Amino acid sequence: MNDTPGWASPGSAPSGAKEPDTSGTPGPADQDGANPPEQPSKWSKEQPPPGQWSAPGAQAPPPAVPGPGRGGRPSGGQNGGYGGRPAPGQGGPAGWGGNWGHQPAAARPGVIPLRPLGVGEILDGAVSTMRSYWRTVLGISLTVAVVTQVAVILLQGFVLDDSADTEALNDPSATVGELTRAMGSTLLSSGLVLLVTLLGTIVATALLTSVTSRAVIGKPVTTSEAWRDARPQLAKLFGLTLLLPLIAVAIMGAGALPGLLAMAAGSHDGGIALAVLGAFAAGFVALWLMIRFSLASPALMLEKQGILKSMRRSAKLVRGSWWRVFGIQLLATIIANIVASIIVIPFAVLAAALSGDGFAGFLDSSGGNLGWTFLIVSGIGSVIGSMITFPITAGVTVLLYIDRRIRREALDLDLARAAGLQDYGTEASNTSGTTPGS
Repeated sequence: MNDTPGWASPGSAPSGAKEPDTSGTPGPADQDGANPPEQPSKWSKEQPPPGQWSAPGAQAPPPAVPGPGRGGRPSGGQNGGYGGRPAPGQGGPAGWGGNWGHQPAAARPGVIPLRPLGVGEILDGAVSTMRSYWRTVLGISLTVAVVTQVAVILLQGFVLDDSADTEALNDPSATVGELTRAMGSTLLSSGLVLLVTLLGTIVATALLTSVTSRAVIGKPVTTSEAWRDARPQLAKLFGLTLLLPLIAVAIMGAGALPGLLAMAAGSHDGGIALAVLGAFAAGFVALWLMIRFSLASPALMLEKQGILKSMRRSAKLVRGSWWRVFGIQLLATIIANIVASIIVIPFAVLAAALSGDGFAGFLDSSGGNLGWTFLIVSGIGSVIGSMITFPITAGVTVLLYIDRRIRREALDLDLARAAGLQDYGTEASNTSGTTPGS
């Protein structure tokens, strides 16, 4: 055990491990004698004096008995007894005091408590990482955003500045050849810009994954250390990031294929309707798969997995919690886009106002010749927006991955040991007010 991202090595607890039994019925440990059921009590020959008997209704609760929870944690309740609540049907009498609803304080060596996380705690953990390690986080985000945006500006200013082809898209008298060249030029421009942006996002995600994983256990990391740890996995992360959209496109293409074949056979209207319906249905399948594989990136980076193994790992972690993962990812994406829009839109308006044709000229233009003033000013806004949104999206994904492993594999015990909390699991089982074992 060490303080590197190796704590996420999948060898310690398989993802398919069975969840702890909280139903209150005897488990396998009870049946083989390791944790025998409580025998009926017998009257002792030596009874206490009458003055030591407690008044009815004022007796103390029975001592907590560690159940078959994970790592010595008390059993009962959801997620292996977190929250210290009685399991269904095990509520104590009202006169037994208020400790039955008591939640023991979880250890918090870093930006999150070491227990299953709520939605707010995941978002707060991503922001806390930015706030606590702002030099490293913002330094990585700013460097990647500047390099990426400079490359995009140079591409748009020198290589992709061909308004002659793109103007054909707005010309009703343009020939088929001119329209084809215009569409090809537009697709090439968009593809190159998307590729450069994608490369920057991959590098930022890889470095920030390492930073966030250390922040969970309160271990700071420098930019050079993050780069040294992430560099061996960058090629695999690039392949994973390209593979997932290709899978989604292939699924949607397969859904639209029957409609396209019907159009080729001469059924134009029916073919269009069938193609749209098929692509729409396939879009839901693609979305389902993308959420299933949404935790593949942190699995690949932290567990040093291959591309396919990280995808299978993500599918196991998301299993049974698809809607929760989808909702958190969607919420994080909405928040990141809102923050980016608040920053980028004013810079785009300012860039249009400072350009030669003004804002009206920008709205009327075809986008082929934006001018250096517009590119530079709007690029500054994009850099600032990316500097803030990179840590949010990367941090939420990493913390969601850690939350799923805490819930399924008791990763918090490994994290506590990596943070130097050697007695974390033992102390939890002896905490007063926990639910008695079954």
